[in-house]
Amino acid sequence: MGKKVKIFSDGGARGNPGPSACGVVIKDETGLIVERSRYLGEATNNQAEYQGVILGLDEALKLKAEEVDFYLDSELAVNQLNRNYKVKNLELQNLFIKIWNLSQKFKKVSFRHIPREQNRAADRLVNKELDNQK
Repeated sequence: MGKKVKIFSDGGARGNPGPSACGVVIKDETGLIVERSRYLGEATNNQAEYQGVILGLDEALKLKAEEVDFYLDSELAVNQLNRNYKVKNLELQNLFIKIWNLSQKFKKVSFRHIPREQNRAADRLVNKELDNQK
């Protein structure tokens, strides 16, 4: 059986666009938790959400994960990544393609929408990263 991880991912911008960051909390089957965040500079909320997924996929590769379950509080991003909605924005299309290509390196990648309250840890990482830029 391959290694499976759960990734709680978030991205946000102060202003839209504005200073932005993304954060991920990764949990494996043993309960190991890895937290990563990244300051992105000027971006939109949606771009930051997508960058969070990219950060999560990069980290999952480092952990040699085979299956990845993403949990995001952005309904739009989840619907786009699950291909229920079209990605019309050109910037997001480029990030979508990057996510798609990274996803091919895993046996399975899924995206689920969760309420914001269940994504507090990833949200905290985003805000910490943004606060550090002041």
